[in-house]
Amino acid sequence: QTPEEIERLTVDEDLSDIERAVYLLSAGQDIQGTSVIANLPFLMRQNPAETLRRVLPKVREALHVAGVEMQLTAAVSFLTILQDESVSVHTYAHSFLQVILLHLEHRDAGVSNAWLETLLSVIEVLPKDTLRHEILNPLVSKAQLSQTVQSRLVSCKILGKLTNKFDALAIKREILPLVKSLCQDVEYEVRSCMCRQLENIAQGIGTELTKSVVLPELIELSRDEGSSVRLAAFETLVNLLDIFDTDDRSQTILPVVKSFCEKSFKADESILISLSFHLGKLCHGLYGIFTPDQHLRFLEFYKKLCTLGLQQENGHNENQIPPQILEQEKKYISVRKNCAYNFPAMIVFVDPKNFHMELYSTFFCLCHDPEVPVRYTIAICFYEVSKLLNSGVYLIHKELITLLQDESLEVLDALIDHLPEILELMSTGGESSVQENKLSSLPDLVPALTAAEQRAAASLKWRTHEKLLQKYACLPQVISSDQIYYRFLQRMFTIMMTNNVLPVQKAASRTLCIFLRYNRKQEQRHEVIQKLIEQLGQGKSYWNRLRFLDTCEFIIEIFSKSFFCKYFFLPAIELTHDPVANVRMKLCYLLPKVKSTLKIPADKHLLQQLEMCVRKLLCQEKDKDVLAIVKRTVLELDRMEMSMDAFQKKFYEKDLLDQEKEREELLLLEMEQLEKEKQQNDGRPMSDKTFEKKRRDSKTPTSLPKNIPISVPGSSSATPSTSKEIKKSKLIRSQSFNNQAFHAKYGNLDKCTTSKSSTAAYTPSVSGLSKTSMISLTDDSFRMRNTNSAPSSFSSNTSLPSTSRGTGNSVDPKSSGSKDTQPRKATL
Repeated sequence: QTPEEIERLTVDEDLSDIERAVYLLSAGQDIQGTSVIANLPFLMRQNPAETLRRVLPKVREALHVAGVEMQLTAAVSFLTILQDESVSVHTYAHSFLQVILLHLEHRDAGVSNAWLETLLSVIEVLPKDTLRHEILNPLVSKAQLSQTVQSRLVSCKILGKLTNKFDALAIKREILPLVKSLCQDVEYEVRSCMCRQLENIAQGIGTELTKSVVLPELIELSRDEGSSVRLAAFETLVNLLDIFDTDDRSQTILPVVKSFCEKSFKADESILISLSFHLGKLCHGLYGIFTPDQHLRFLEFYKKLCTLGLQQENGHNENQIPPQILEQEKKYISVRKNCAYNFPAMIVFVDPKNFHMELYSTFFCLCHDPEVPVRYTIAICFYEVSKLLNSGVYLIHKELITLLQDESLEVLDALIDHLPEILELMSTGGESSVQENKLSSLPDLVPALTAAEQRAAASLKWRTHEKLLQKYACLPQVISSDQIYYRFLQRMFTIMMTNNVLPVQKAASRTLCIFLRYNRKQEQRHEVIQKLIEQLGQGKSYWNRLRFLDTCEFIIEIFSKSFFCKYFFLPAIELTHDPVANVRMKLCYLLPKVKSTLKIPADKHLLQQLEMCVRKLLCQEKDKDVLAIVKRTVLELDRMEMSMDAFQKKFYEKDLLDQEKEREELLLLEMEQLEKEKQQNDGRPMSDKTFEKKRRDSKTPTSLPKNIPISVPGSSSATPSTSKEIKKSKLIRSQSFNNQAFHAKYGNLDKCTTSKSSTAAYTPSVSGLSKTSMISLTDDSFRMRNTNSAPSSFSSNTSLPSTSRGTGNSVDPKSSGSKDTQPRKATL
């Protein structure tokens, strides 16, 4: 920091990049030279010819005396230049290859490995002639016993890479003699390293040469005195099982594997770690050649590994445990973790039919293991286990509850990745095929789910909380509407109002919309809608009003257009008068979607109100940022084409989708009405004639159109019906609607975020005795299905703001008015 040092480190600003690099490599400090080498890929892209002519020679000189940091930087820069393809392969080999080969045997192991990684990447692109002359021929001398151990280790890795570049004949003539020599090396590190390269070599030389050359070497190495060599041979054999035929597996490999397993408990724990990790692949590869006795032995061996280390007493203080015991316990944890990883493979090994007898107790131990990594791994595998058990999935209901209640959020996070699929299997699998009995098999599910959400909410891991709320969207397929309303829906509303994390609030909002979409009681739906409007849309906090607009966006995606227009259109556009600029700004971004819910001419009066609000914003807005967004939004709104009541070719798919949404919403109303009638008639048997007379006496329309959009005014007393058979059909559907009506797989729904098709809907069948098939879903329909559907019409005596569809309907002066309109022309 003295003036002399500053003067010495100062570089003339007028120098070009090339001149500055040459100067710093010649006269600068080491840190400046390292900076130049790190910048070498940029110089190569900018001026490759001058860099190769002037800078690269200076780099070679600097590397002769360079320290570790400069060497590591050079290895990375050379690799980057190769990946950038700044120069041709021929030029690269001519300019850089010798520098790489020169530093392969650097005395520092880290530097040597860095240059080796660069060389292995270079080998991938070099032509055969260059590889033969520059790398393979010198390798013959470097692989000799007279060379250093490091030189022979490097030779092993290079040989493993070269086998993919030459044909089988060249490998047999030039490479295999070196491989055999290194497999018989006097140093166990070299034998182990060469053994691990035999897998690559086997893939290059083909099956016949592998059997005649590689397999004998592996068998010999599996009996090596060095434990690391035996371990390498075992792992290579397991990885090459697919290459060998049944005779080789049963006569040659199986005895080696048996011997290795028998001696593993007497050997180092690291061998047990590797064995436990490869055991699933091993049992799969040798499946079919085991005798019943051998099959049982391998199964018992696996069970023993699953409880390894748990038999010891754990009442001691960790501070008093000797370090070697602590290290041993860590290795035992790794063994049990690997066993949890291989558990699905072991189910296949014993056959899922024998799970309860053979593996249930082991699964129970893994789910209750005292160590988090073990429980985390089994939670990841839980979905695979559920799929394999299929109809026997009921056997692991209690373990699902246990993992949901796990004290570690890591375990919960791993489990909820596939929670919808797991719950679907739980609700559709099991001993009973009757839907009504499925829920009784999971009595603790709802308390476990609510407790899991509360633990996630109380932690600082908001991403886990967000993911959990998103996955709860599957609950309408699993549990009843009332359970969702009393145990989950109110909780979603609380999170929206009180949580401080925006992604969590949005996830809660979306899930609440899904619950609303599938809620089956009109009174509950009204209550939720009213809460959304009053406490969010008209809330005192601007933050709540912003969340109301998020909710409106989800409503538009999930529900039908008529539903949004009826209950949320007016409360949304009223926020154009909001005192907070951020709220008005967010509404401007939402206005194109709001306009897309309108149909002409039925919603002409709503279009007038929308245009009047936009005019007021243009004329009265004082915030310059909001005004700029309003102007852009006006242009976008002007370009939009309005949807018509009748189907248009351009909007056919969207209109069909919206029609299905309306039909589903109306069906929910019908089912609720039918359930009420059924409850009124419970306790006294009613003949078909009496039931038919009651139906005729009720004030219901004669039929429900199947293929046209339905728009019903505010009164909900009208229920379409046609005959006694349809009435019975609806009653049957109503009884099982909670669990059976929407039985499309949640995993499929989750994929529907970009596709377009129609939503699933039930329509009355011709015979009245069967359900119609499910219609395929789209992204919008998934969002719709994920929400509790409120029907397109509710009772007229509600206090909710609503807007009637149709040009002849009057509009409440508080909620709408007559404004100028400029309806756009649409081609029919």
